[in-house]
Amino acid sequence: MRKIALVLGLCATALSACVNQSTWTPTVDTYGSSRAQFVTRDQAECRQLAMQVSGSTTGQAAQGALGGGLLGAAAGAGIGAAAGSAGRGALAGAAVGGLGGGAVRGMQSNAAFQRAFNECMRNRGHQVLS
Repeated sequence: MRKIALVLGLCATALSACVNQSTWTPTVDTYGSSRAQFVTRDQAECRQLAMQVSGSTTGQAAQGALGGGLLGAAAGAGIGAAAGSAGRGALAGAAVGGLGGGAVRGMQSNAAFQRAFNECMRNRGHQVLS
């Protein structure tokens, strides 16, 4: 069980590095905009709101890795038992399930963050290109 927890922890840490909400910023076209002077302030405020909406990417990836790892360990133990080694099957299943679950939840959280950030900036009168 300790090996499974270690594998899941490493998976979550590795996946959280792939998506970073604190540095991503949408491209805003300020040409001819009367609100150009408010872009920096609005980006800071919208970032905070988007993080509240989407949750932490690291936290979401960890939850996905935990859920995927548990499901993968159970499936892997069953398959491994049939093949003669339930422990190895559980470990392999936990690793694969943890990576998959963490990746999916991390990407979903990041996509929600970007959607919320873009929508917030548009609602404040900015032309968002990405």
